[in-house]
Amino acid sequence: MLEEYWGVGPKTRDLLADSLGEEDAVEAIERSDVRRLVDAGLPRGRATRIVRRAKGGEGLDVLTTRDSRDVYKSLLERIGDHAVTDEAADRVTVMTPFTETEKAERRLGRVEEARDAVEAHGEELVGAFEGYDETDRARVETALRLREAGVGDIFDGVASLDEGALRDAVEALGSLDGEDGTVARGADDDLDTLRDRLEAVRELEDEALDFAERLSTEALDADELREGFVDHVVTEADVTYERARDAVETEALDATDFVTGSLRNLLDSVRGDVEGREEQVAGRLREAVEENRDAVEEASEVVREVAFVASLARFADAHDMTSPEFVDEGVAVRGARNLALVGRGEDVQPVDYAVGADEVAEGDVAVLTGANSGGKTTVLETLCEVVLLAGMGVPVPADEARVSVFDDVVFHRRHSSFNAGVLESTLRSVVPPLTDGDDALMLVDEFEAITEPGSAADLLHGLVTLTVDRDAVGVFVTHLADDLEPLPDEARVDGIFAEGLDDELELDVDYQPRFGTVGRSTPEFIVSRLIARSDGRDDRAGYDVLARSVGVEKVQRTLDEV
Repeated sequence: MLEEYWGVGPKTRDLLADSLGEEDAVEAIERSDVRRLVDAGLPRGRATRIVRRAKGGEGLDVLTTRDSRDVYKSLLERIGDHAVTDEAADRVTVMTPFTETEKAERRLGRVEEARDAVEAHGEELVGAFEGYDETDRARVETALRLREAGVGDIFDGVASLDEGALRDAVEALGSLDGEDGTVARGADDDLDTLRDRLEAVRELEDEALDFAERLSTEALDADELREGFVDHVVTEADVTYERARDAVETEALDATDFVTGSLRNLLDSVRGDVEGREEQVAGRLREAVEENRDAVEEASEVVREVAFVASLARFADAHDMTSPEFVDEGVAVRGARNLALVGRGEDVQPVDYAVGADEVAEGDVAVLTGANSGGKTTVLETLCEVVLLAGMGVPVPADEARVSVFDDVVFHRRHSSFNAGVLESTLRSVVPPLTDGDDALMLVDEFEAITEPGSAADLLHGLVTLTVDRDAVGVFVTHLADDLEPLPDEARVDGIFAEGLDDELELDVDYQPRFGTVGRSTPEFIVSRLIARSDGRDDRAGYDVLARSVGVEKVQRTLDEV
């Protein structure tokens, strides 16, 4: 049974079966209980991969390239930072994109409900999980606190819980201390009295040698020795005379042997009383828990689900995210923000962009051009973030978004390697999603960086044409737009422009792409910056030569405006 799961071979099966038992190991996988698998001895990364494949294998296949997977993992880390419990964080780590729109919409609806709870009861909601340790008692106590927080009008599961049964159960669970089922102090007065008596006898046993020496000095004969022992034990340990006399050792060799033997007998007798009473009380408490077992299990499931969706909601709320509208094809965003830049504390200019969904710009395929450091790659990464979050049923970092659920998300960043091996591996990762007939999103960055410019232009033109022919959507970033003509009619060219230098001599870039316009690198801005920062006559002379090449008037105008 275990070996039916991806990644579980004979060794892993034996490890899980020995540590958990096969049935419990299967339950842990099905419940996405990563830490239980880790506690059983699996490395965390392997446990996560097994659960991901078990719960969302098809969704993992959406992540066609390494860069798509990198964005996916980064998103999970960011979401996990907002988890209200460790258990919820584990469930976040195994989320994968859905392959069916209905499932993504269903989760989105639950997250939006949870956002209402976060906004209305934020502190109380998070506080309900304080001290949560995944025991039955913690789950029931959390469920009761969620009811007290007033979130039942938002979470139907919380409202439907049987409060009376849960209070009975939590009282019993609170009296059963720990996994071994020992009875906590305060649960039963008679048991507490017996435990006090047992502790008193133990203290007498610790002082047995001093006690024996004192008795042997004071007692004139064996009878006085016995009476002295009995009187002292009755006074100090709160036992009856009969119990003390019954414990007296009859075959002692001397006073020390007599006292230690008698105390040992008394200790065994009182311990038996404690164990008998504890077994009786524990049985009664366990029975009370079992009588309410259905309510406890229902509360456990509700608490796990609330913790999970509340974690997603806190993430969405922290970044002012929006639930996307699902469409048949493409992606369109207004006011989209890149979470990677936000996470680094950088200023982010929201952008509008679209391919395949014509709310913002028409066209299924775009070639995006513009200045270096102009944010072209960031646009690709932002679209990738939006599509993957939407696919997982999570709100997206945009003011508005219309997104389809893609079969393949092909994100390929610009890489510095320049050899045939890199070219071949890149083509093998970006072409099959187009030729397999799936609904693919192509986000390809500076293809020319991995081969000769002339060949790159030919290959990139082929990729754009293939994307159009296969009715896919995509954005291709390049500096070779002029070399791609003529593009298919369905493809448009967009541009990002640098507009000058700011007071710090940094490029002032308008990161919002301009549709239907080729972006320019504006080298005069770079030359102007070099001239402004040059501190040597020779350097300045060299930069002046470059200024004449790109246009002295342009350079001078830029310097005058700084």
